[in-house]
Amino acid sequence: MSTNDYRIVREAAGVYPIAAPLIHLEGDERLALLDTFLSKSSDFADPDTTREALALRADGSPFALVLQVEGDEDTWLIPRTPITDAEVTEYVGALEIPEGVSVTVAPEGWSAVAVEGPLAPRVAENFVDGDIEDLLLHSVVDVERESDDGQGRLARVGTTGEYGYLLLTTDGEADLAQFVELATAVDGGAVGPDGLARVRAEAGMPYYDHGFATLSVAEADLSWIVDWERIGEFLGSDELVRPAADSPKLTPVVTAPGTRIAPGAPVIADGERIGTIVWTAAAGNDTEELAFALLDDPFVVPALDVTIDEVTAVTVTLPRVLSRSSAGASA
Repeated sequence: MSTNDYRIVREAAGVYPIAAPLIHLEGDERLALLDTFLSKSSDFADPDTTREALALRADGSPFALVLQVEGDEDTWLIPRTPITDAEVTEYVGALEIPEGVSVTVAPEGWSAVAVEGPLAPRVAENFVDGDIEDLLLHSVVDVERESDDGQGRLARVGTTGEYGYLLLTTDGEADLAQFVELATAVDGGAVGPDGLARVRAEAGMPYYDHGFATLSVAEADLSWIVDWERIGEFLGSDELVRPAADSPKLTPVVTAPGTRIAPGAPVIADGERIGTIVWTAAAGNDTEELAFALLDDPFVVPALDVTIDEVTAVTVTLPRVLSRSSAGASA
């Protein structure tokens, strides 16, 4: 990968199109439909806000992590994890759609573009009236378009721990080009998937790029995104198991720069196998290599020396890098 992509997301503003299929819902009972398959209740899904939720399979395994963008009269779902149009269409086709509700996968004419990095506000500010700082995290605002039939909605939301904004638009090609032009002006630009994946992994969000493998909700450390106290069943809820203190858990490990380990490799401590490597993060940060292992209890602790295919490694905490956005680097 180009380490410049990593630098752009960490230091400037990285622009990328959303590749996942968009899902558009309309109708008065659309929130009732969402309650049948999302892991969070729609009781607190207010207009002009965003939130993330899991869509589960009937067996309780995660199907997709989605961003819900709520409007006054419609809802957008944007998959955050790798998924195809065909998989989404099949999933939606198995749902019981209430009368008067429409669900459209990959609606014609619509797309989405995102920008993330400490200087991302310098890009997004060109799409709003007033101060970009007035757009709060997880909030959504309509974007005025030059054409009478153009539409757009800007959300302050990201995936990397740096500042992030996502634009839903009917002028995707032009908006993507403008995003790139504005980002280039602050030493940023378009970025590929590897640079984003590395920053996301360092923030503790590897599943955005890797999916879920065969992990359960608890093993993937995604129990925080399940509303365990909600009233009523939803798809897969009967099969969900609350995480226990002694459950295997996803744990980050690092190795020396230039050493690469493979998914599936055993993790050894004091001659005993204690887990398995699930994902390895993309390169980009030349100070260390990063991977994620599913480790048994009681080995889910930081600073544990382990061996992976004869490579020395150590368990660590997240985030691996303090975001510049948290230090107010957008000024």
